[in-house]
Amino acid sequence: MTGPQARRPIVVGVDPDPERRLATAWAADEAARRHLPLRLVHAQGVPTGGYRSGEVRPSWEEWNKSLHEEGDRLLRETVAFVEARQPDVETTALLTEGHPAWALREEAPNAAAVVVGSWHMGVVKDLFSTASVALPLVAHAPCPVVVVREAEHITPRQPYFVVGVDGSPDSGAAVDYAFEEAALRGAALRALYVWHPPLLGAMDVNAAVEECRRVLSETVAGRTGTYPEVELFHEVVLGHPVQKLVDASEHALGLVIGSRGHGGFTGMLLGSVSQGVLHHARCPVITVRGTGGATDGR
Repeated sequence: MTGPQARRPIVVGVDPDPERRLATAWAADEAARRHLPLRLVHAQGVPTGGYRSGEVRPSWEEWNKSLHEEGDRLLRETVAFVEARQPDVETTALLTEGHPAWALREEAPNAAAVVVGSWHMGVVKDLFSTASVALPLVAHAPCPVVVVREAEHITPRQPYFVVGVDGSPDSGAAVDYAFEEAALRGAALRALYVWHPPLLGAMDVNAAVEECRRVLSETVAGRTGTYPEVELFHEVVLGHPVQKLVDASEHALGLVIGSRGHGGFTGMLLGSVSQGVLHHARCPVITVRGTGGATDGR
């Protein structure tokens, strides 16, 4: 990564459960690959559990002090974890108050990427409740957002990334980022244009598919010259974007998508696709916003 973002840190949200460290590990490894600093952020916005019914709760001052002490301890342990895993990565830590999504969003304008963990929790809780961290970040962060699933993703085949293409500026930015990631990992890249045929109305399917191929070819054109070491596969597939991208993610190192857009997704806001992919993908998901894109989450 070059230019003004060259020394912007990889920011990772630190989960209060010390056993959930895959997102931190992913972020530390990414910082090492990109020769960037790492910033650990732990936000305390809600009371912690542990008080049994009938116990006298401590005063607000004591409770707040206890929260800060626990947060400081967690961050010290996480810094030690990073230093053991990637000793050459410059690491800083921030303990803050407020909802984790808000705290990470505040860090995003000065970050090279923001990394968070995610767990299968059921659609309503995972995607739409106030407990969700990933979706508010994807909607508003100006930098790439990486969602790393627990448990660890295994890729037994030849390593490769998948990128979704639809002809929008966001998907073009996603292609650029996917090439970077593939080059950093010594991996191949599979570029997919998913076309969802309309349920009603007559149309020339062959002509539509040819147009999809043209857009896909134009989107990836020129990147192979910049990244000649990346083996590129590109194809047009028919079906629902979420299902096809999720299927393609099964053995991938990561799935890269634009944060929103129209085009090959047949008028569907890419935000809708992002929600489905974030919930169902079987590998880390990286969402990328095009340069100059809005950050209002539409």
